[in-house]
Amino acid sequence: MTPEATLTLRAPLRQRVDASTVAWATLTGLMATEIGAQKAWVEGEGSARLGDLFDIRGAPAPRIRLVGDLALLDGIGTGLAAGEIVVEGDAGWHLGRGMSGGLIEVRGNVGPHAGAAEPGAKRGITGGEIIVRGSAGRQLGAGLRRGLIVVEGDADAGAGRAMLAGSIVVFGRIGPDPGLWSKRGSIVAFGALTPPTSYRYACTYRPPHLSVTLTYLKARRGVPITPEQLTGLYRRYSGDLAELGAGEILAWIP
Repeated sequence: MTPEATLTLRAPLRQRVDASTVAWATLTGLMATEIGAQKAWVEGEGSARLGDLFDIRGAPAPRIRLVGDLALLDGIGTGLAAGEIVVEGDAGWHLGRGMSGGLIEVRGNVGPHAGAAEPGAKRGITGGEIIVRGSAGRQLGAGLRRGLIVVEGDADAGAGRAMLAGSIVVFGRIGPDPGLWSKRGSIVAFGALTPPTSYRYACTYRPPHLSVTLTYLKARRGVPITPEQLTGLYRRYSGDLAELGAGEILAWIP
């Protein structure tokens, strides 16, 4: 079993907390006291130590486990380059901002802009994996440059907006305008979706590369993928034709 440091929320959050200032990229190598000294920003109150917000046990370790309802905690995993972060509950906005490697798993829902570009930036995450066991808010993976984002529930509007590369896999419904202004990259949809008008139907086929990705997700990440999804047919839509037109939406045919 992988050793881990566990951060358990001491009390329910009442205001939004910006945790993007935490050194997530080096957190796995820190002692509990050093993790506790990391600073976050509490809306309307100012800075606070992680040790004031969380009970911290078991550091250092390659995996950080966050326990509690963290829907108001924004910026979890900012700048992550290696290691694992597991959130036992919901997570807030801007999950994995600036991420270049490692794994973030959310065992709940996640707010808007997960894996997305920072405000004013053109590129989102440049590597690593984000696995969301629940649903995701709007602008999931906006500006995605590289990496893999998987959502077992629904994704709100604007998923994959202005993608540059990488893959987004959604097992539930996808909201309006997925992949709008995308240059490259893949959005895989197992639930309902409507491609933007700037995408064009290309063909119906069985993508050989997709079975490799899905087999990996089932075997290594425990994503509940059925044999029908592994071997089924997909409608391929090419776009965004207002950009390079080298991206794709693959819609599974149940």
